Formats: sequence, C-alpha cells, structure tokens
Amino acid sequence: MDQFLAFTVVGLSTAAIYAVIGSGLVLTHTTAGVFNFAHGAAGMLAAFAYWQLGVGWGLPVPLALAAVLLVLAPAFGLLVERVLMRPVQALGEAERLVMTVALLTGCIALARWVWDPNTPRPLTPFFAGHPALRLGPATVTWHQAVTMAVALAVAAGLWFLLHRTRAGTEMRASVDDRALAGLTGADPLRAGRLAWVLGIQLAAVGGILIAPTVALDAQQLSLLIVSAYTAAVFGRLRSLPLTFLGAIVVGLMEAYLAGYLPQNDYLPGLRLAAPALLLLLALLAFPHRRLRGRDRRLIPVPRPGRGGALLLAGGILVLALVLVTVLSEDTVVSYGAIFALGVVALSYVPLAGYAGQVSLCQLSIAGIGAVAWGHLGAHGELWALPAAVLVAAAVGALIALPALRLSGIYLALGTAAFAVVLDRWIFTLPAFDVLGVRVALFDQGSVSVTGPDLFGLRLTTPAQLLVLAAVCLALASLGVAALRRGRFGRRLIALRDSEAAYATLGGRLLGAKVAVFALSAGIAGLGGALYGMQLQTVTAEQFNLVAGLPIFLIAVIAGLGSVGAGLFAGVAFVVPTHLLGELGVWAQDLSALLIALAGMGLAHSPSGIVSQFRREWAPLGRDPLLLGASGAVLAGCWLLAALGAADGWLLFAVALVAALALRIHAAARQKQPADLELEWWGVRRPWRPEDGEALSRATATG
Repeated sequence: MDQFLAFTVVGLSTAAIYAVIGSGLVLTHTTAGVFNFAHGAAGMLAAFAYWQLGVGWGLPVPLALAAVLLVLAPAFGLLVERVLMRPVQALGEAERLVMTVALLTGCIALARWVWDPNTPRPLTPFFAGHPALRLGPATVTWHQAVTMAVALAVAAGLWFLLHRTRAGTEMRASVDDRALAGLTGADPLRAGRLAWVLGIQLAAVGGILIAPTVALDAQQLSLLIVSAYTAAVFGRLRSLPLTFLGAIVVGLMEAYLAGYLPQNDYLPGLRLAAPALLLLLALLAFPHRRLRGRDRRLIPVPRPGRGGALLLAGGILVLALVLVTVLSEDTVVSYGAIFALGVVALSYVPLAGYAGQVSLCQLSIAGIGAVAWGHLGAHGELWALPAAVLVAAAVGALIALPALRLSGIYLALGTAAFAVVLDRWIFTLPAFDVLGVRVALFDQGSVSVTGPDLFGLRLTTPAQLLVLAAVCLALASLGVAALRRGRFGRRLIALRDSEAAYATLGGRLLGAKVAVFALSAGIAGLGGALYGMQLQTVTAEQFNLVAGLPIFLIAVIAGLGSVGAGLFAGVAFVVPTHLLGELGVWAQDLSALLIALAGMGLAHSPSGIVSQFRREWAPLGRDPLLLGASGAVLAGCWLLAALGAADGWLLFAVALVAALALRIHAAARQKQPADLELEWWGVRRPWRPEDGEALSRATATG
C-alpha cells in the first residue's frame, strides 16, 4: 500500500503539470481558434531560459521566475500572435496548423543551436533542502506540493477569467464569430493577444515545473506535450474540468505503469508510448462536432500536363547525371539523399495535396520501408523492394481506418501520436513471432541496408544508388501527375473539397481513404528504402516524429498540390544542411531553423513556391530560341565542370546568372500590351486574381 500511495503522489504531481499545460492549450484553442502544436516547445524554451538565468548566470530564483514568466513568456506570446498567427487568421485551419508545426520545429532547432545538447543542465527542484511532507504513509516533496497547488490556482484563475470577467467573455466570443464580436464592441485582436500571452505563460509554468524531474533536452521536453494533448482532447478542447480529469488519468497511468509494468524486453517502450496510445483512443472515443468540423480555405490544385510532367522527370534525371559526373565520391555520399527524401516528400502530394488528409507520420512509415528492405533484401534481392513498398502500404491502409472519424488538426494529432508510438515502442521491440512468421524491426539497435541486385548488376556505389533513387523519383513523379489527371485524382479532389458531398453523391469514403493512405504510405516506404540504401545503416532515431517535421514543412512550402514538391523538398532539405554543416558544429541546427522560418512565411504564398516558380519560368519554356540557348549554357558549364577545367562553384554561378538573364529576356519578349482583349486573358498572359471581377463586370454590362 505504501508503494501504491507513493506512485499515486508521483502521478498526481505529474498530472498537475499536464493539467497546467493542457489548460493553456484549451485556452488558446477556445479563444483564438488555434491548436498550438508548439505549446510544449514554448514551455521547453522557458525551462532553458530559467536554467540560463538561475543557474547559468546565478540570478536568485524569484528574479529568474519573474523574468521568465512576466517578461519573456508574455513577449514571446505577443510575438507569436502578431507576427505568425495574425497573418494566417484569415486562412484555413490547415494553414494555422502548419504555422504552429513550423514554430515547433524552429523552437527545437533554436534551443539546440543556443544550448549544446551534449552538455547536461540539471535543475534543482523547488525547496529541495526542506524535509518532505508526510501525509500518513505517503511522502510529498515540496516541489510536488507546489506543483499541485499551482495547478489548482490555475484552474480557479482560468475559470474566473473566462466566466466572470468581460475580458474572458470577449475572448470566448471572438473565436465563435470575430466579426459579430466586433459589432458588439469587443476587440478580437485584443482577445487574441491576451489568449496567446496567457497560453504561453501556462506553457512556461509547466515547462519550469517539469524540468527538474527530467533531462533538460529540447526534443524530450517538447514531446512531453503529447500527454498534455491527451488531457486537452479529454476536455474536447473546450472544457477545463474535463481537461484536468484527463490530466489525472494520464499522470496516474504513467506512474502506475512505471511501478507495476512487468520487466521484459517488450514492455519498457509501452510506458513511454502510453500517453500517445491514450491520445489515439481519446480521439476515437470522443466524437464531437468540433472535432470533426473543418474551417479552411481551399487552394486550387493544378492539373499537371503530360509535357510538364515529362520535363520534370527529365530534369530529375539530368540533375542526377550532373551530380554523379561533377561531384567527388565523398560529396555524392553527402548529396545522395536528395532523391530518396524527395520520394518521401512526394508522398504528401496525393495524401495532403489531393485528398486533404494531413499526416505527420510519413517519415515514420518511410522507416518501416527501410527496415522491411533491410531484412527482406539483405542480399540485394530485387523482389524485396516492391515487398517493402507493400508492407508500408499495408501500414498506411491501417492508419486510414481511424482517419474515417478524424479530419483537420485531429487527424494530424492522430498521425503524430502514431509516429510517437512507433518511435517510443514499436521500433524498440526485439524480434518476435506472429503466427509463425519472424518479425524484426530495428531489433533494439541498427539495421544494415544494402543496394539491390538489378538483373545481375549489384548497385553498391553512392553514384549508382543516387541514380537509382533519381529514377524512382522521376517515375513516382510521373505516376502522381498521371493520378491527378485521372478519374481517381478527380475523386480525391472532390473528397478534399467536401467529404459529406462526396459521400452524398455516391463516393465511398472508406475505399477512397484506404486507397490514398496506402498509396501515400507505399511511396513513403519506397523513399525510406532508398534512403536506407544511401545511409547503409539505419536507426530508429532517423525516422522519428521530430526528424520528419522539416520534410513536411518543406513540402508545404513547395506546395502540397504540386508534383515538383518532391524534388524541391529533397534539394531544399539536403543541400543547405550539407553546406551549413561545413561551417562547423554550431551551424548543424541552423538549417532546421531556416526551414522553420520559411514555413512561418506560409501566409505570403499559401499555394507554394513551385507553382510560383513555374509561372515565372514559363516564358522561357515557351521561347524555343532562348530555351535552346539556356540549355547550351548549362551543358557547357556542366562539361567544363566534369572535365575539371574550372571551379564548380564559379560555373554554377555563371549558369545561374545566365539562366536568370534569359528568363528575364524571355518575359520581356512575350510581354503583352496592357489593352489585351478580354477573350485572351489566361491564354496570352497568366490569369490574375482580379480578372474574375473584371470579367463579371464586362459580362453584366455587355
């Protein structure tokens, strides 16, 4: 009984922290209409700042707490609301989700960049020198007592604010209808600012309270938010009492699993993954109209032409040829992941771009493909590659089943929880038997991966594997483009526009979702297998949730509806990482920070960079003379670089400047007069957003 009471006290103190963090999530969502994926990262930054002030610089604890909770946290909340969230407030739910994911990635990268993750930074619990309190047979430390008291104070304070003050009423009214709230005299902007300030402050309180009990690690502290996610979902993102109840359930479950879970090789990961499993169950068990509703503005998905798709595939192969002929073998190893990770990024296009199903576990599924190929194709058997794709596709089809009950941010939450379960439990399992079949994953270590035997030719060198990955990316891009032009692609677009209308008109939601999830997972599995070939040895850490977020962000920046997103994501992820890595250890996390900053600029180009790039370079493609000249310049630079006649970076700069000059000249040659007839709009010049209104006026007056 004494042991049970001890675990209960630990569980309740942990639950108090989850309740504080979860209440901040509920507050932000209830008042600002945003589910903040970076909520835990904000608490992580607060914990690091508290350590820096109190331990690193030796400030007194009260002064360090006041600086973090009353100055830094409110300032960070105001910055997030003004710079990041206000510009995307008029956009849809998916865009706001991407913004918070970008913020999460940026906070983790910033913390790793500023504070060396290899240096331990212990924090002393509050009142550590005082004797513990005795409550019968149970012992309660002063830190635990303070934590539970803070949670009760937060609960009472939030209830009073939201239900007994004008500011709270204004905050709740603003999320339901900002325009109507403004007509009644409320200030939605002021309500949003207050919500973000209080939400970040609560995250900071939770981060400071939990930091002394865990390692001060950026990724670990940020992912502790999964438990707070579960508590918030228990409260359906609107009920503070139910959120506190959910926090108690999660905290006690973690404590009892730590104390009573049997010790063997299969169950330790279950304790770590239990909050994510509970989150999945909560998402499925608590259906609610706000859980299933969607608030978004649809972005048109371009229909790729056959010529454009073939040009993209040819460009991929030409880029691969240039890399293997110009770069040294060591450099090819560094850039070899461009096309493999491009395949992984391409898997977002049919799933999120066409069907509107947001998934944050694509890199985890790629890990399944890598492991399947590593075990089945240990000797290069070619049949093992499609087998690995089928295994990953089967996992994707399994994910599609709960996706029938979820959409929007809740589907993103579910897939993130699935990625955490894979990372913390499934990938850590030793080999086991299922119905007489031996199943091995990472087997508590790493898996060796080799290249395939292609009809007697064993692909083992980095150059050969790079060309193989480029061919696979080119073929996959052609397939995704053909999918968009086909009947199934049109059905996916209809599914994205309105699931209810799709089902009403006779569409089969189950079949469509299972098919697109399986297809996307199969593409991700292929990318994972190719990525494993490049690495030669893969570990579970290379395929976790945090590692996959930058790839997701780059795919969003490129444009989830653009087939070129795969190539763009591979280049944008690998090249800056390698170039910045050459500057020193201090720059290793700078690339992830830059990716996050680029993702935060989503409001300026919600349709993606690839479509904008295509519009800007289209005049050069329509001018045969200048296009031929551009090709000749590029071919000449490539030949000189391959022969070693000139510095590669100089030739790259010459080719880039020449291509830009020719593009500008082509645009000038094809520029049409301002008084172009209305009938030629969209034909002889690109269609503009304001043309619709002008066309309506001309039709009405005619």
